[in-house]
Order: sequence, then structure tokens, then C-alpha cells
Amino acid sequence: MEPIKHPAYPQTAADWLRTPLGASLLEQETRLVQEVIEDVFGEECLQLGVWGETAQFLKLSRTQRSLLIGGPDDNTSIIAEPHRLPIESDSIDSVLLPHTLDYSKYPHAVLREVHRVLRASGHLVIMGFRPGGLWGLRRLIPGAEIPPGAHDLLADRTLRDWMKLLDMRIHGVTRYFFRWPLQGGKGRSAQWERRGRRFWPELSACYLIAAQKRVSTLTPVRPTWKKTVKVVGGLAEPANRSSSKIRFDP
Repeated sequence: MEPIKHPAYPQTAADWLRTPLGASLLEQETRLVQEVIEDVFGEECLQLGVWGETAQFLKLSRTQRSLLIGGPDDNTSIIAEPHRLPIESDSIDSVLLPHTLDYSKYPHAVLREVHRVLRASGHLVIMGFRPGGLWGLRRLIPGAEIPPGAHDLLADRTLRDWMKLLDMRIHGVTRYFFRWPLQGGKGRSAQWERRGRRFWPELSACYLIAAQKRVSTLTPVRPTWKKTVKVVGGLAEPANRSSSKIRFDP
């Protein structure tokens, strides 16, 4: 994707990602995703929504196959709503949501669908814009901008609460991109980014959440019968039974 400069505010998220600010963000996100999914293997990797080039993140996947589902305006072979996926339950090893929830009217439903299609111990990677931080001040800064259409932003704390309710194990949260939402400024160095993550995480523009579908294994144990039923004069003596035992593996 070739960076371009717009005389006016970009009309689409794809246009915004081609600006210097958007291209810088996309470059950093590509590195972060590569680090997170480097050790994630399996058969199927699913990405919901296009962010950058069509295969911007799927090309980093270590799974045997990858699948991209987009909307009507995306250049994808499969078009579907992310909160109603035409995918079999427990069939996907890893799911990528690159700012997908920033553009969804049903973010909670999307998470439920992702949880449904993930296999046991399947991995989930979410990227999103933070409603606070430096970019939360954009309405007070002349010329500040955010990608078009990203209006209903979710805090990473909110997403973590939702994921815990779905019984997902959160491996880590990375807050990144410590730049003002302004075009034309000089890019920050990698050292500045490291300082931001360490000292000023609340000022970041974005977050990345890495999580895994938790599995609770049920191991039924046959009940132990302590006494057999005795029949006397047509009446049955109640049998004493121990209750069935179920072991929960964490």
C-alpha cells in the first residue's frame, strides 16, 4: 500500500491508513501481531475485517490455512456479518480482530461468535483504538483526526470484562502508539514507544489484547453403589448411593 497525502480529511479507513500517520500505525501493528502469533499453530486462522492490505496480518499466520471474512465494501472472497458467522462451532485455531470491534454495532455479539467458532485452547488477538489517552483529546485539537467510521470505541478494560464472562484466559494487554492524532508530525522512535509503554500506558492511542479460549474438562466418575436393593413383602428398601463425582480440571 503506497502512502498518499490527502489535502482533505480521508473519507475511508483505507484512505486514512495510506496517510503517513496511518501507515506508521499499520507498520507497528504488523510487528506486534507477528510477535503475538509467532508460536500459534494449528489448521485454521480466521481474520474478521480488512485492515490495511487484504493479507496484511494473515500472511504472518503459522497455521496451515487462513480465511478472511469481510463486509460488502471489502475485497474479500467471503462476505458475512461478524456477529453471525457461517462457520462451524469449535473449528478455528486462531482469530484476528484488527480494529473490527471499532466498526461493529454489535461488539459483544461478535465476541460471542468468536468464542463459539474457536476450538478448545484457540487463540484470539484483538486490536482497537482507546477512547481515552492522547487520542481522546482529538475533539479539542484543531486538525486532529481518527480513522473515519470508528465512532463507538471500547475501552480495553471493558473488553477484558466481557472476555472473562466468556471464560477466556487473557494472556496480555499491550498499549501502543504514543503519537498525537495529527498528520505531518515526525514519527516517534522505538525508544520513545518503549518509554510510553513503561511510564505512560494511559496515554496510548491503541491496545492489543491476546487471549485464549479456556477449556473446563468434565471427567465423570461412575457412582459407587454401597447397598443393593432388597425386596421384602413387595416393598423396596431405599438404597444408599453416593452422589456422582465430577472433577473440574482448570
